[in-house]
Amino acid sequence: MEYNTSREGLLIPEYGRNVQKLVQELILEPDRDRRTRMAQVVIRIMAQVRQTRDQENGGDFQQKLWDHIHIISDFKLDVDSPYPPPPEEVLTRKPKRMEREKEPIRFRYFGRNVQKVVREVAELEEGEQKDLLIHTLANYLKKLFLTWNRESVDDEIIFRQMEEISGGKIKLSDEKTKLHETSDILARNATIARRKKSTKQGYRQKGRQRKRY
Repeated sequence: MEYNTSREGLLIPEYGRNVQKLVQELILEPDRDRRTRMAQVVIRIMAQVRQTRDQENGGDFQQKLWDHIHIISDFKLDVDSPYPPPPEEVLTRKPKRMEREKEPIRFRYFGRNVQKVVREVAELEEGEQKDLLIHTLANYLKKLFLTWNRESVDDEIIFRQMEEISGGKIKLSDEKTKLHETSDILARNATIARRKKSTKQGYRQKGRQRKRY
């Protein structure tokens, strides 16, 4: 019996060993035209293996497949490809270093993305659409606050925090802006939490039943 530990390593594991063997057979085919036709068949098989042919059948996806077949062949495949083969350095090239967000999060229960949205909305042109977005955002901030703090909160607190995040550009007041009732938000949050808990318990129950059989 042949074990995987004694076999040649897979260059791109997602395609499996059979595709890698097919590509190795391609390299041995002496006729270039036949080799090219065989490569096109293998490309179609690779697309099916990825199961993304219908969702991702554009030029970029096809080029990715041809890049992969060259990599699987250890850059030894000589065919009439619709795309130039990738450079061999592509396997050793280090990814670009991701820069960490330097801007601090003022209120952690809102998160950095919500903080950015508030500031972007604050820069919009004045009008009914901006007012609607601000009101929607304020309700969302209140929901996030109650999700993490799970206690009553005055709308004035949400207004002050929103003003602080926006650098003073968004100013709301109880007289002009009415947010959702705290009790309604807490009730909805509790309902969502119960549903999540019930779903998790259902998955665990199914898992136990499978283990019995």
